[in-house]
Amino acid sequence: MFHPRLFENRNIVVTGASRGIGLEVARQFLDCGARVLVHTGRGKDRDLPDFLLMAESERRALLVPGDFSVSGGAAAFAEKVLGFFESVHGLVNNAGIVDQTARVDEMSVERIERMMRINVTGSMLCAGEAIRRMSTRHGGQGGAIVNISSMAAILGAPGQYVDYAASKAAIDIFTIGLSREVATEGVRVNAVRPGVIDTDIHASGGLPDRARDIAPTIPMKRPGKPEEIADSVLYLLSPAASYITGAILNVSGGR
Repeated sequence: MFHPRLFENRNIVVTGASRGIGLEVARQFLDCGARVLVHTGRGKDRDLPDFLLMAESERRALLVPGDFSVSGGAAAFAEKVLGFFESVHGLVNNAGIVDQTARVDEMSVERIERMMRINVTGSMLCAGEAIRRMSTRHGGQGGAIVNISSMAAILGAPGQYVDYAASKAAIDIFTIGLSREVATEGVRVNAVRPGVIDTDIHASGGLPDRARDIAPTIPMKRPGKPEEIADSVLYLLSPAASYITGAILNVSGGR
């Protein structure tokens, strides 16, 4: 869909990129000529697709683990970015989790803190590190950030993932605030709100058939595909979106 040299000589960081939406985002950036730092979660020991391993062998990708669930994990990963890239042109804050379906009165402190540490704190720390490399205030040449939110941020996910929905609502307001904070520094900040996307994140929450089951309630009558989210992310990081900042794009089939 995009020109194969659109992001040539651009350094892009994608968190949570070992599967699902993040993996497809990394794939499309590589297809468009970018050098991609791929955050692989807790480690590189999980099965990764051949295209990522080949890109790493060709030095077009760097596969970097980072456990955002532990205290200090996101900060340690963010600092590693400096060791690989002298400059960062784009960041996709995709790392995130859901937990088992539960009511709020059934949730533990540990669950809620883990949710916020990965979904919110990790995104904010990675954004801060990227801005220190991008912002003209720090001697950078500008760049763009896309945060991955969720339609749950406005729907609430009652009886399932209210904690997840709250974390994504935090991402929404973080996107708006940060975009205005750095608007005069050459940095654009936007977000994409996916709807129900057919990935294995639903299985990790104990509902492997959720995308299929919810499909009849979606105006377009189908779940989305990871590539449909990736397309939106690449657009927002591209020069075609040069006058867009502080925007939150719903990619949800009308839900």
